[in-house]
Amino acid sequence: MPLPDFSLIRSNGDPYRLNDYNNHVLLIVNTATQCGLNSQFEELEALYQEFKEQDFTVIGFPSNQFKQEDQTNDSMAESCEINFGVTFPLNELVDVNRKNAEPVFQWLKQEKGGLLNSDIKWNFTKFLIDRQGKVVKRYPPTTKPISIKKDIQELL
Repeated sequence: MPLPDFSLIRSNGDPYRLNDYNNHVLLIVNTATQCGLNSQFEELEALYQEFKEQDFTVIGFPSNQFKQEDQTNDSMAESCEINFGVTFPLNELVDVNRKNAEPVFQWLKQEKGGLLNSDIKWNFTKFLIDRQGKVVKRYPPTTKPISIKKDIQELL
């Protein structure tokens, strides 16, 4: 089962499609540079660097829905690179909840949410997707990315 064909836009304005990552293991994360959990950027980058040659990708989806990302797409991407060393792909700013939620997050929540727990509760909620496009696990914001390493290795 391939990934859904969602049209997306990177933080630099370049269009891409989620299914460009078919046959990859993905970790999709909603991010915010001013969040107290922003140290997770460094662990996300470490995972990306360790496994990117094995078709693993982290995709960050910045969101200001929790009032912790008030920068523009350009300044946010620059802040991630300068302050946290981020080189993994960043999407443009999106909503992750309610009626204007990015379709990717509507899909992720439907796949790994359940009716009572579908909303994204905070920044740095993580979704792990296997090479077949199946959402295999959802991690709460407090889960440190490095603790997901074993789950990633099993899918590679």
